[in-house]
Amino acid sequence: MLMALGMFVFQTRSVPYQELKRVTQWRHANQSRVGERPAYQYVGPGEDRITLIGTLLPEFTGGRLDLDEIRDMADQGQAWPLVEGTGRQYGLWVVTQVEETASHFFRDGMPQKIEFTLTLEHVDDARTDLLGSLTTYTVARLAGAYV
Repeated sequence: MLMALGMFVFQTRSVPYQELKRVTQWRHANQSRVGERPAYQYVGPGEDRITLIGTLLPEFTGGRLDLDEIRDMADQGQAWPLVEGTGRQYGLWVVTQVEETASHFFRDGMPQKIEFTLTLEHVDDARTDLLGSLTTYTVARLAGAYV
């Protein structure tokens, strides 16, 4: 297991990412001053974003259905715990963007190669009201599988 977002597991057989980029910001308000540099005051943490970039080869890894599972999670508008395979806990994250580029198609239109970029944003870990319901997610996922 590379990482888990809620019950979705990123692994070499499903959605293996090849690159993880994290950007963390902190907010500082400033006040202009005459003849001096601006005065800065720390006002708190800013955005914390993780971008996962990878390539899927549906013959060997996951494919569109796996990316659609992530889209289903994002559709709920809920936050999900993010845990690295090492056990490191990142807190609660929401899916804000899924980008997918398909290429090298079979005759039926199924891509042989899917490049993806997944963007996650950290939310306030104390906001447990944002926590996605695993029961709701599982039921919605199963219902979608039988439609």
